Amino acid sequence: MSDIEKVKQLRKSTGAGFKDCNAALKESHGNLDKAAEILRVKGIAKASKKMSRTATEGVVLISGDHQKMSLIEVNCETDFVAKNDDFIEFAKELSDLNNTYSSSIEELKKASMKNGNTVDENLVALIAKIGEKITIGRSKTFNNSNSMNYAYQHSIIEDNVSKLVVIVSLKSDEKSDKVDLFGKQLSMHIAASNPIALNPNEISQEMVDKEVELISEELKNSGKPDEIVKKISFGKINKFKDENSLMTQDWVMDPKLKVKDVLKSLELSNLEINEFIRLKIGE
Repeated sequence: MSDIEKVKQLRKSTGAGFKDCNAALKESHGNLDKAAEILRVKGIAKASKKMSRTATEGVVLISGDHQKMSLIEVNCETDFVAKNDDFIEFAKELSDLNNTYSSSIEELKKASMKNGNTVDENLVALIAKIGEKITIGRSKTFNNSNSMNYAYQHSIIEDNVSKLVVIVSLKSDEKSDKVDLFGKQLSMHIAASNPIALNPNEISQEMVDKEVELISEELKNSGKPDEIVKKISFGKINKFKDENSLMTQDWVMDPKLKVKDVLKSLELSNLEINEFIRLKIGE
């Protein structure tokens, strides 16, 4: 086999550039297996150097069906790479595996991909090839019994790949067009309104304390009596909780109603919102 043919074969098997393949073959005295190992080690070194960078671009992907549905975030440094074919193909296969492993990132990284290498190995190779930091971000799987999952995507790049994804899980004894329509509309509402909890009492104390601090700072120099300041603070905190809890938010389809009012108006006694997630790149 000629040197050029060896370089071509090494490029095909590793995805590395011409110069890197040529250098590795020289270092290994023409041994393809040794050259591939040299490239793998160099790829790990390159990837390690890039991991100190910031990766706030990328994509969110969904996989699965109404019974079991998962989402996963794959981050990179630039929007250009987020649309790269190799990046997208890796992310799509990763998304399918993520649903199989129910969002266990530890298991996912060890899982084998179509080419026989693990997710971790393919990630390192992709970083070396593309030249940007790439990371596996947030992930979640919805697999509740007697429930149906509904999803909404925004800023779609291609099927199941976008910049923003919402999944909401509804528990219901009834399967009907009415439930399906509510599930679809609710996922759109969540995308637009960005709730942080299902009910006001489920907002974390840490988040409430932070809001109290901001309100106190705002009212500090108002000149109002302490009693009035307390009442204003109490009102503002309650408003913050209502505006950021899904059940007490104004329904985007009809702001005169709250989400809980719409749920009640469906007259389905066993219909409940189990949980939801809204995941947007860069947030």
